[in-house]
Amino acid sequence: MELLFVSLASLLAGFVDAIVGGGGLILVPALFATYPGASAATLLGTNKSASVWGTAFSATQYARRVELRWPALLPAMVLTLLGSFLGAWLVTLISTGFLRKLLPLVLLAVLLYTLARKDLGRAHAPRYAGRAEALVAGSIGLLIGFYDGLFGPGTGSFFIFLMVRLLGYDFLHASAHAKLLNVCSNIAAIVLFGLQGHVWWHVALLLALANVAGSLLGTRLALKHGAGFVRGVFIVVVLALILKTGRDAFWP
Repeated sequence: MELLFVSLASLLAGFVDAIVGGGGLILVPALFATYPGASAATLLGTNKSASVWGTAFSATQYARRVELRWPALLPAMVLTLLGSFLGAWLVTLISTGFLRKLLPLVLLAVLLYTLARKDLGRAHAPRYAGRAEALVAGSIGLLIGFYDGLFGPGTGSFFIFLMVRLLGYDFLHASAHAKLLNVCSNIAAIVLFGLQGHVWWHVALLLALANVAGSLLGTRLALKHGAGFVRGVFIVVVLALILKTGRDAFWP
């Protein structure tokens, strides 16, 4: 029953994550509720090791249907991986308690800005090309990759918002690009967790299969209904993140 419960949670997490990110909102609490005696590092490592497969599968599906801007994406992927390693290394040296209180406020600002700009992310009109686009995309990858390694919640939403706001992508294209960058940031965490023995590989394999199934459904819906649908789900997920991170920060 325990494996069935967390597998269903992984299925739903893959579905949500494929559309706009935020699957960790579902799977991480499910793992902590199901295995209260396990260490936090082990549950987080197992979550990453499962969800990365759904994210990777979703990224391949998007790549077949959405035009990806590879000259900007490839350097951003490398810098995301580097930023995630740096963040994961730094978290071993400092306390991230201040981020716990800051995060819901930043997410609230993102939500309010998105709601105020009703046309934001509805049209795909890239602002840059060539080196300029690679520089901006790489900066996003380095910054959010670093944040993911250091702390993590809302990583997919931050990737998407910054690509929409700074690069001029619509929500569908931003989500497609964000998937590949998210894979890179997850790989760094998985390597570190795996080397330290903080992954239940047998559980992660089962959760990965469920996550990929959910990812397939979510990706098909996003591609079918387009940027407006993804924008709506983005707003719902960011609101859920605000409530979750706000409760954790101010009412633990």
